[in-house]
Amino acid sequence: MPLDYRTAFDQAPIGLVISENRLIKDCNRQVLAMFGAEREQLIDQSFELLYPTSAEFQRTGERIVAALDAQGYYADERVMKRLAGPRAGELFWCHVSGRALDPSQPHASGIWSFEDLSAHRQLKADLTAREREIAALLIEGLTSKLIGKRLGVSPRTIDVYRARLMKKYGAASTPDLVHRLLVS
Repeated sequence: MPLDYRTAFDQAPIGLVISENRLIKDCNRQVLAMFGAEREQLIDQSFELLYPTSAEFQRTGERIVAALDAQGYYADERVMKRLAGPRAGELFWCHVSGRALDPSQPHASGIWSFEDLSAHRQLKADLTAREREIAALLIEGLTSKLIGKRLGVSPRTIDVYRARLMKKYGAASTPDLVHRLLVS
């Protein structure tokens, strides 16, 4: 069987999505398996289906626009939600990276990779949407000031959320919290 681009896309060892205006236009088998979905459940649907909440979907979209580099590349680790199957509704850590094909229109069209991190990192079930978002930004190494700026809140508010996360994870310091977030 000759190798073509479609075969390579479908057989890639990582989840791949082609998007337009935050709609899933195409995806490979890895994405379907990761999210427990059938192709018909995802094609021409909003990425919002794969987020724990609408607010997290909106804020992630805003973060992408703010953090996209000049060539249109972006990457982060975020919490996503399995859509269907035996693990439907389960939240999990996911590494997402990709490229907006036109950096001046970040959501117009792009290609994105998704890697399920749940085999290496577990998510505490009692985290709020904001705690999940702040945990993801702490993993990126951002300070309270930078997180507050990205989220449009005061650094002190971020410190309060970090303290809650430290308590939930039993961490003694911010580096300890990040370590526990990465290996829990």
